[in-house]
Amino acid sequence: MPRLSVNIDHIATLRQARKGREPDPIGASVIAELAGAAGIIVHLREDRRHIQDRDLRLLRNIVQTKLNMEMAATEEMQRIALEVKPDLSTLVPEKRVELTTEGGLEIAARIDFMKSYVSRLQQGDISVSLFIDPDEKQIAAAKKIGAEWVEFHTGAYANAKSEKDRTGELLKITEAAELAASLGLRVGAGHGLNYLNVQDIAKISVVEELNIGHSIISRAALVGLERAVREMIALIGN
Repeated sequence: MPRLSVNIDHIATLRQARKGREPDPIGASVIAELAGAAGIIVHLREDRRHIQDRDLRLLRNIVQTKLNMEMAATEEMQRIALEVKPDLSTLVPEKRVELTTEGGLEIAARIDFMKSYVSRLQQGDISVSLFIDPDEKQIAAAKKIGAEWVEFHTGAYANAKSEKDRTGELLKITEAAELAASLGLRVGAGHGLNYLNVQDIAKISVVEELNIGHSIISRAALVGLERAVREMIALIGN
């Protein structure tokens, strides 16, 4: 079954609402790992709206499984990643005005830049994943620039208004995942996945990892983080 990595950005969102010390993303990462998470994800945004530089550096010392740093493909973030050395850097599109990541990264139109950027991270012993839409052109570009992973944006699937649309989006993701795997890329998926829609994505045989944050943190507010993580892992396993 796919492994679960937990995005703890929204623990930091709660903390930053009052610019205080709690809840603590570091403590949340420990609880998530003890509950069975196979990785911890944080997105260090340019505007530092939730995760802070100090969080990232402390997490590098604390996380026992895999630390995945989501980041824009900027010079600043590359420098920080090479200093902190996450296990995986996931390159994502980023806009200051967006509430959350709105779509996949455009790679095909920036082959030379992305190839150089990815290579620099890999020279620093950091594996690289690209957060992309389930699009054949972007998959081919991901292979061309030498990334090890792709993570498919599942937002259109998660937000589908009808069963017909949902089935169509699921087919797109399945076919994209199989194509990526056939090219030697490792495959993850995430965005908008929750306790009601995760299982069909988890059934895609080539998907190795599911990256989920908001729905787990939301449920944790009601039942606790340990239980929320364990419940998601159980759904994925079933």
